[in-house]
Amino acid sequence: MHRYKFVLTRPLQFLPVLFGISVITFILVRLIPGDPARNILGTRATPTAIANIRAQYGLDQPLWLQYFYFLRNLADGEMGKSILYKIDVLKLILTRLEPTVALVLSSVILSILIALPMSALAARNSGRAPDHVVRILSTFGIGFPPFWLGLMLIILFSVDLGLLPVSGYGSTIVEKLGHLVLPSLTIALSLSTVLTRSLRAAMIESLKSDVATAARARGMPEGIVFRRHVLPNSIVPTINLLAVNIGWLIGGTVVVESVFALPGMGQLLVRAIFSRDYMVVQGVAMVFACATVLVNFIADIVTVAADPRVRL
Repeated sequence: MHRYKFVLTRPLQFLPVLFGISVITFILVRLIPGDPARNILGTRATPTAIANIRAQYGLDQPLWLQYFYFLRNLADGEMGKSILYKIDVLKLILTRLEPTVALVLSSVILSILIALPMSALAARNSGRAPDHVVRILSTFGIGFPPFWLGLMLIILFSVDLGLLPVSGYGSTIVEKLGHLVLPSLTIALSLSTVLTRSLRAAMIESLKSDVATAARARGMPEGIVFRRHVLPNSIVPTINLLAVNIGWLIGGTVVVESVFALPGMGQLLVRAIFSRDYMVVQGVAMVFACATVLVNFIADIVTVAADPRVRL
């Protein structure tokens, strides 16, 4: 009964968080220097034309009233109209949703595929050469900025070897997967270093636990001990760490999409910031915030399902 109550009440606890994000985003966007109307019309625009654009999008209203309209639109399932693209922000975001979701999912899967064997190798050889190598690689990997790493991968796999496309998204499934390889690898190489350090520490602790010791005393092979007892007990803290880093992961997509010209929400956000398209910036920020909150909520549920000992 307590678990059902958690599932029903936990989303309500996120409402103040989303409200705070909406306020901060609204204020920060309007602190960006420049006038959206003048930016759209150009330097030769007349004062009358600028005033008409500002009135059309409600930019001539007091800030508190603009924020009220923003909240009212959110309550109605709308996000206003883009100044630059001249269409509803929600429709615009939906057209850019697929590349970003595909990039995030592929990056998470690839980072797990990288972190899991490296962590297992380090944990089963704790204190020996393989463990030292994995720890050194993880330390160096944390220090590489995603944009620099993406450029290095472009030079290696696209310019020098000519194996993978540099930019775009493609139209068929095969083309889309090909265009996602380098962007997802860029994020995964950075994220996997964090996961590897956490997973390695959890595995080493699980290898020394009483459960693992008892399994060995019963004559169970070390490989089976690792798969049945060590790995399941090590996954839970990694799930929580991945959920905590979802904000960093989304921020990484913004940079990586710009580097690889991937037509997702990250590239849309960057362009909206430079063009002072307030509505688009607010809309994308709220979508990212909701995605982060949703992922943390799912992680809480998965953690409890994976380990019933965890209290909600």
